[in-house]
Amino acid sequence: MTAMERGEHHQQLMASAIERDAEGQRALLEGDGQAARVAFTAAAELYRRSWELAPPGSYGRLVGMLKSAVLAGGGSGEAEYVRAGLADLQTASPTASYAQAVAAMIAGDDATATRAAGEMRAGSEAFRRTADAVVALCERDRDAYAAALREIARDFEGRERHLTGVPIADTGVMLERLAERRGMTADVDSRLLPPSRW
Repeated sequence: MTAMERGEHHQQLMASAIERDAEGQRALLEGDGQAARVAFTAAAELYRRSWELAPPGSYGRLVGMLKSAVLAGGGSGEAEYVRAGLADLQTASPTASYAQAVAAMIAGDDATATRAAGEMRAGSEAFRRTADAVVALCERDRDAYAAALREIARDFEGRERHLTGVPIADTGVMLERLAERRGMTADVDSRLLPPSRW
């Protein structure tokens, strides 16, 4: 495969991942958990394949893979993959730190998740809000987590465009799935946050 073919292929895989993600999100909003799991599982695999062909530093694909895997009801294999792949990373970008934080939370490594969340704060306000939620979950601070989740939901509610074209606070839904595993769901009332239990 030439460099040009490789570039075109990883972009096609990324586009397909986003399409499967959108299918899962629509199914989730419609209350069809089975269809959502199937679509999110496919999206996670496509994000991974895209990452493996993408240029160095395309960490958003790892975040997409983890998010989809968690929404599919799993994530342990993907978390191990990310932790191994980023173990020797010398300078982490906010996006790489996001992937590390989520992977560490899935693995139950709260110390690493908290450290990575601190590095996320060098990014945008959206990264800061997500970092706040991650730290609150790691510290088992239900009130702080609920406050962070409300901020995340408000941010998504104010957006005119969403990556997949589906109006859903997917970051918040992922966090609620992780919170559910810790008995800490916040059940924030938002039209963009479908119930975490499905």
